[in-house]
Amino acid sequence: MAFTFFMRDQPTLEYAADHMINYASGRSRIKIWDAGCALGQETYTIAMIFAEKMNQFGFKNLRIDATDYDSANNFGEVVTNAVYPTDELQRTPANLLGKYFEPADKSDHLRVVDQLRSRVFFQYHDLLSFKPIGQDYCLVVCKNVMLHFQYPERVEVFKMFHKALAPGGYLANENTQKLPTEVAHLFAQVVPDAQVYRKVGE
Repeated sequence: MAFTFFMRDQPTLEYAADHMINYASGRSRIKIWDAGCALGQETYTIAMIFAEKMNQFGFKNLRIDATDYDSANNFGEVVTNAVYPTDELQRTPANLLGKYFEPADKSDHLRVVDQLRSRVFFQYHDLLSFKPIGQDYCLVVCKNVMLHFQYPERVEVFKMFHKALAPGGYLANENTQKLPTEVAHLFAQVVPDAQVYRKVGE
């Protein structure tokens, strides 16, 4: 499980979105993998950012695969239902809050609107299987997860992300987690003050 919250590390996600949207322009299907999504706060932050930056037709071509490992905590149900306590949304700008959230059945909770929910697909996945959930991703986001892994495991996880990415696709990583030297040649950093990388080679 990765602990996170809405609008966490927003600048890195904004950088990644700007690069990826330009890269993916013209694609009929645009895939993002949010690896270690926890309860979905990061996933829906990503969805909001892309909804703001893309036109409505491009956004309808977007698919966000959200994955996490701990099935005991019913992550899948929470991410799919997308209902969150209002106190978890305090960092969300008012304009986005009004645009992308609606009243929920429970008091003091809000639900993510269908425009975003319809783009998110949850599945359980163990990153330490070192097997990607798919291929041809334009962007892989993995934040606040790698610190839980041993160094050799991180190397293998980054190799897995490289396999999952389409040629020239992007990776957004935790700012405190630098790329291991063993995989540094597989990615090129595209933003000097954020861990956002472009896939190099096949």
